[in-house]
Amino acid sequence: MIDVEYLNKIRLVSRPLGQKIVANFLLLPNYRIFQRVDIRIENIERIPRGESVIFAMNHTDRFNYWPFQYKLFKAREFPFTTVWVKAKYYKNAFLAKGLDFCNLIPVPSMGYLIEEYYRKMFNRKMDKGLYRAVKDMIEGRLADGGPQERAAIETLQSMGEQFAEFIRTQYEGVMEKVAEVSRAALCEQKLNVIIFPEGTRSVKLAEGRTGLAQLALHTEKRIVPVACNNSEEVYRGSLPFARSGRITYRIGEPLSVHDQLKPFRIGEPFRLLSRESQQRYREQFEGVTQVVMESIDRMLDEKYRRGCAATSPV
Repeated sequence: MIDVEYLNKIRLVSRPLGQKIVANFLLLPNYRIFQRVDIRIENIERIPRGESVIFAMNHTDRFNYWPFQYKLFKAREFPFTTVWVKAKYYKNAFLAKGLDFCNLIPVPSMGYLIEEYYRKMFNRKMDKGLYRAVKDMIEGRLADGGPQERAAIETLQSMGEQFAEFIRTQYEGVMEKVAEVSRAALCEQKLNVIIFPEGTRSVKLAEGRTGLAQLALHTEKRIVPVACNNSEEVYRGSLPFARSGRITYRIGEPLSVHDQLKPFRIGEPFRLLSRESQQRYREQFEGVTQVVMESIDRMLDEKYRRGCAATSPV
């Protein structure tokens, strides 16, 4: 389970051996020998040299950051990367070890914590309807009323009178640790951080979440928008093997709190990824997210565009 204890054990490094092994022994044969994968990065000169940045990329499929990492690795002039990935991928212990070895950062959602603690208490998976009702109640979006709501109340009561507050506290704790690891990645290990602002996979560009904006405003690192096109046609399934095809990444102009994002700059310290900061600086976080999503949208092929990208909380 991804909790504070697990995140305390995360040890990111500036030159991750796992990424080198994946690039040379999985991706290179896949892209160059068994298949023919043409990876193009347009406007690569826009990626800053000599500093760590935050890449904001649309998320079309499970592996669409791999070709991008591979191309940067082969260029040999950019820092290595880390990636924000969903905590649910760490449920398999073997896969979790591999993800840790490849220098990634697991990011638990509140929903993930609810499901995992429910599974630990009742030794079974949570029903989708019940999960939604419990999550909405914990987040204060649902009042008791109908049968699903009553079932949610009974579930919360069976897990302890303070379960809702326990989950909120746990979530605050793990997000504080994610923030600490992410800051260290950018500022100490000098890694580039890849974040999917949509938070989930979608062929059409979906709404952006504000975690990326918070990290950028807190560290004042530049955001580099990246539009990924056609990766879902090359990686069609859940297995990490690409088919022949072309993947095109387009790099946008870097966004900085000293220029394009200056109207949203926060001139005082704030707790990164906290509920308090989300409430206090919501307009700034959503403003940055809007600029980022619009930049990605402009660079996408028509089939991936959504016109105007809205925002939602972390």
